[in-house]
Amino acid sequence: MKREPSLRERKKLATRAALSRAAWSLMVERGLDAATPEAIAAEVNVSPRTFRNYFASREEAILYSLAQTGPGLLDALRARPVEEPPWDSLTQVLPAFAAAFADQRHIIGSLLRVVDEDPSMRAQHLVTYERIDRQLAELIAERIGAEVRRDLTPRLLAAAAAAVLQTSIEMWARGDRDLALPDLVREGLVEVRAGLPAGAAVRVSSPSPAG
Repeated sequence: MKREPSLRERKKLATRAALSRAAWSLMVERGLDAATPEAIAAEVNVSPRTFRNYFASREEAILYSLAQTGPGLLDALRARPVEEPPWDSLTQVLPAFAAAFADQRHIIGSLLRVVDEDPSMRAQHLVTYERIDRQLAELIAERIGAEVRRDLTPRLLAAAAAAVLQTSIEMWARGDRDLALPDLVREGLVEVRAGLPAGAAVRVSSPSPAG
């Protein structure tokens, strides 16, 4: 049974979430340069020192909400039957998880443009996805009785699932595919399970023998 957070812990979580929302709003409305620690703190009526107690950088604050999606995904996987093969569980959970972003296409598109343009945001974006990937690998290892540090399977399954999710979100947010996000995620999972048949169809000709 999970322990209920104390009042102090709830206040800290609320402050962290408020700072993240302020950072996100400043970036969207005024550009990344406007989202300084001082400006973010001012939006929440706290000191810059308080901001730095919660976040190491503005990039971390902006992407905090994305990082917070990880626990929800893990909880959904834990709720699947223990005997269910991991990829079957992922196929059930990931499209439904992606559906939560369905009304945020423009917002995610804006974020990806900033990530493309700013090296610090790109680095933090990678860190965020890697954290979710690691947590997913640990959970898969737990469910199949593997050791995440020594066994390839949980890490490969997690990496493949994370790649499907990230690629689908990026293609959808940028308008590269005219398909609902959950359907795009589902399509990606099916392709990976089939061994990426389109890729397998590519043949590289062997060089002709000399002479």
